[in-house]
Amino acid sequence: MSQFVDVMLATASSGRDRGMTTGEPAAPVRKTWAEVHERARRMAGALDVAPGTAIAVLAAEPAVIAPAVQAAWLCGGSVTMLHQPTPRTDLAEWAEDTLRVLAMIDSRLVLLGSPFDALAPVLDQHGIPYRKLSELDAEPIAAPVPTPEDATALLQLTSGSTADPKAVRITHRNLMANAEGMRIAAALDPETDVMVSWLPLFHDMGMVGFLTVPMLFGLELVKVTPVDFLSRPTLWADLITRYRGTITAAPNFAYAIVARRLASSSDSFDLSSMRLALNGAEPIDPAAVESFVQAGARFGLRPQSILAAYGMAETTLGVAFAPLFTGLSVDVVDADAVEADRRAVPSESGRAFPLLGPPLPGLELRVVSDSGEVLGVRDVGELQIRGEAVTPGYLTVDGPLATQDAEGWLSTGDLGYLVEDGQVVVCGRRKDVIIMGGRNIYPTDVERAACSVDGVRAGNAVAVRLDAGTQRERFAVVLESKLAGDEAAEKDLVKQVTARVMDAVGLRPFSVVVQPPGTLPKTPSGKLRRSAAATLV
Repeated sequence: MSQFVDVMLATASSGRDRGMTTGEPAAPVRKTWAEVHERARRMAGALDVAPGTAIAVLAAEPAVIAPAVQAAWLCGGSVTMLHQPTPRTDLAEWAEDTLRVLAMIDSRLVLLGSPFDALAPVLDQHGIPYRKLSELDAEPIAAPVPTPEDATALLQLTSGSTADPKAVRITHRNLMANAEGMRIAAALDPETDVMVSWLPLFHDMGMVGFLTVPMLFGLELVKVTPVDFLSRPTLWADLITRYRGTITAAPNFAYAIVARRLASSSDSFDLSSMRLALNGAEPIDPAAVESFVQAGARFGLRPQSILAAYGMAETTLGVAFAPLFTGLSVDVVDADAVEADRRAVPSESGRAFPLLGPPLPGLELRVVSDSGEVLGVRDVGELQIRGEAVTPGYLTVDGPLATQDAEGWLSTGDLGYLVEDGQVVVCGRRKDVIIMGGRNIYPTDVERAACSVDGVRAGNAVAVRLDAGTQRERFAVVLESKLAGDEAAEKDLVKQVTARVMDAVGLRPFSVVVQPPGTLPKTPSGKLRRSAAATLV
């Protein structure tokens, strides 16, 4: 039996009264992890699948997803959380994309749950086998299927194009190693910690960090859906207040949204219980963090509770966590030296990069040049990672694809550097870096400058490479604004954004394109897709 399953079983039988609350704010229901496990055993008894079966899950409610994924693991199967259609999704296209994913992972079974059980006719039409989660109930499985450490536990779909899918293969060994590394780095305490989350379960931070980890180690969890959060962003603060939440996490845009709502709120929230508010999943914007800290201060939020982190699905979830209770710390460096010389030279004024902490226990991290040479402290190059949490490979439509070199190193595609105390700094994605006049211009610098202009929707500006890799390489800015369509207002906005970008990076964008809200292409997990935005220029 894998250590991951052993620990999960030990937690379920520990007798501790820890569990998961779902259904907020309308109809909250709490189940202990022992009760979740008993439901999982009954689901597993009804599944009757062979060990190694790739089981896909399409559901939104955490209350049914938690026992369903555990049931898959009890049967010796793997779990794939399918991307969920939205009200604007073309269901015919979604079905074709889903068929492509199911073929890629060799899955012949979808577990269908609310609210997506209404899609059963679409699955029938395309010949996709499924079982409804509400109907999975039988005699409990007698014992878990013995599962080796290198068996697949999770096939995590990446945030790329759904038409050209790719899944990260996470083994039981990977999952346990990363969960244990995060447990140590975050000092998780089942006796006192309460995790609060609205993150989607088809994303690695939601699925691993805020479902699997608390279920594995027996931490208290309050779980709502992204729809709940987006419908009422202050629900997040309300749940932390009422349940005395100690740990939460979100990407930049969520902290920016909540900061604005808290700043004008007359509610009596109490955020003093929060010890870890993790910011990850995309480049961390110090300005967004500062706005959240300032807005939360009058509700008792401690600045030192902010935890900057670096993560990716290829390491299961976590790569590095900043030291506990230090808040957001930044490394201020000379921007010209980073861009032209690929050296992070400390400076009193310049570019501020968040310090993301040292690698998690069990992981190694190094920086290499374009030629593969291992670089020293403050040299900027590509980040590589090695350790038990690192995936052995991807599944693609063209077959399996290995991720590690002969020595076990995985190339992340991220550019960054290490500072003197071993903490890592990420500058940007290698493929997104704009190269002009021998300088490396990081898109995040351009995007933050654009978003600092009044009228630009927070977190909804994209720097797009044009003529990449040629002597004519340049960039454009595509942004969302409610001013779109007002010719005079658009013209003034373009002028302001151009000036702010030039101040930030010293280069003029080829063009600034203003689009109405909801236009920019995003991944299923909500990240902006820079390459796809090029069609809007």
